[in-house]
Amino acid sequence: MNSKVKTGKSVTSRSLTILDAFDAEHRRLTLSQIARRSGLPLATAHRLVGELEIWGALVRNSIGSYEIGGRIWQLGLLAPVQTELREVALPYMQDLFHVTKDNVQLAIRDGMRSLYIERIAGQRSYPILGKTGARLPLHTTAVGKVLLAYSPEEVIEAALISLTAETTKSIIDKRTMQKQLASVLKDGYATTRDEMSLGASSIAVPILDWNNNVVAALGIVAQTGTHELTKWLPALRVVSNALSRKLAAGSRFLGSAEPASFMNEKQKEIFAWENVTSNE
Repeated sequence: MNSKVKTGKSVTSRSLTILDAFDAEHRRLTLSQIARRSGLPLATAHRLVGELEIWGALVRNSIGSYEIGGRIWQLGLLAPVQTELREVALPYMQDLFHVTKDNVQLAIRDGMRSLYIERIAGQRSYPILGKTGARLPLHTTAVGKVLLAYSPEEVIEAALISLTAETTKSIIDKRTMQKQLASVLKDGYATTRDEMSLGASSIAVPILDWNNNVVAALGIVAQTGTHELTKWLPALRVVSNALSRKLAAGSRFLGSAEPASFMNEKQKEIFAWENVTSNE
């Protein structure tokens, strides 16, 4: 069962658990899979899925499985963090793509996940999981590590005790992840190598508001081994700085993006831990 939303007694809560059964790794589900992942009886799931399909929240494909419908996507686009941040960032992302020819991504933190709100890719770009609308673990992607490093203390604590292995290369050791988060705070960027999907590596930098709050992360994803991604770090930083200045000039949406303080107590603790271990 997907635990992000607990099953309640109301029709609304049960409908939400059905929608919550879908995620980046489960984009298509059969009725029995929906019932199992939502924790609902099959008969209840069947009734609610039918109502959601009529409304447009779900669609049934040619093989009988269900997918998220266009009505949900249309509603999602109305969220301020979706429309305003995407509109501001898109021209900068396009410039970055023209230079790199690799996947360019923009993500915000949504609870314990990275929510990808924009992605630019070409025909030659390496296929990846981080497509627009996807929600992926914070600790397995470069944009996620950036967002996690600057998150509130309780988010960092929760993430460090729930490090899942998405691939054989995922970082699941708490001390290793602490060291990586310390590097993000010190160096201003994060990297991954085959940690979300084998064959894909990434690099990302933070996007700041006028008060030095990290409100988003901008990243590049490419096939592992094709080139050293740090070569794009200067370009990423130029775009990040320009975008941050643009957002600072008109930041009415920024409260929606769960901004973190520039450095909270947990981040200071991570820095202190890094200084100790680096001298061991």
